[in-house]
Amino acid sequence: MASLTSAAAAAATPVAASAPRRPGTLKRMLKEPIAATAFGIAMLLILAAILAPWIAPTDPFDNNLATAMSVPGTEGLPLGADSQGRDMITRMLFGLRVTLVMGLASVVLGGVIGALIGFAAAFYRRVDGLLMRLMDVLLSFPAILFGLAIAAIFGPGIPAVVLALSIATVPLMARIVRGAALVVMRMDYIEAARATGMGDGRLILKHVAPNCLSPIFVFATLRFGQVILLGSALSFLGLGAQPPVAELGAMAAEGRNFLFFAPHIAVLPCVAIFVVVLTFNLLGDALRDALDPRLRV
Repeated sequence: MASLTSAAAAAATPVAASAPRRPGTLKRMLKEPIAATAFGIAMLLILAAILAPWIAPTDPFDNNLATAMSVPGTEGLPLGADSQGRDMITRMLFGLRVTLVMGLASVVLGGVIGALIGFAAAFYRRVDGLLMRLMDVLLSFPAILFGLAIAAIFGPGIPAVVLALSIATVPLMARIVRGAALVVMRMDYIEAARATGMGDGRLILKHVAPNCLSPIFVFATLRFGQVILLGSALSFLGLGAQPPVAELGAMAAEGRNFLFFAPHIAVLPCVAIFVVVLTFNLLGDALRDALDPRLRV
């Protein structure tokens, strides 16, 4: 957690220190073979999730007990079948779709709320102490605990996981945005804008927020991988997606009962989670490096 925050914070100072945007970030990022590979895998994962209803060979809820726990390589079942005889390729595609949507919703919701709090803390110093102490309180609770508490109140399900992960993301985003905004607000062009009589809201939208986008994007990309991992863990514990909905963490939980008879039921979802998390972590690192002028040749 600390490394994620420091990685995004490292991008804040050099990016926020200059007003104009620098073009060609994607091009610089894709010059690195690892970053280009991660970007290509990310695009394939996203496309597979979007096109799941059209490219999946069967319906994700169709079961056939005659093929239950079929091993990978079985005729008509390249990745085998689960305990209900459902095609693992189909379940993986739809599980990836649910997992990515759950992660995206958590990062966007928590990121927007955290960014608003961060801007408010940096811009209005009278409430800075109160808001940051509140963020410290939220940081003291792990996301798993939020998930348990919210599931106890509202019942288990994907909305409970999204809400828990969003709350856990808010204080991290607030700290990143506050730090970047404080750097920007020391710039001369901010004082010049104030001298023209520009209002607070317009000043934030026109000058402060645009120059904080780089650290926000870096943090969001890195956080996405963590949210996927945490969301899958919550689903594995039974707090997230409920059967028969396909979700990678829930699929791994179902497969743990058959590890000695059909290990692929648990192993394949775990491999998919590993690939997703590693891919977006590599993308976050590459994006941070591409936006840091100190690392440019």
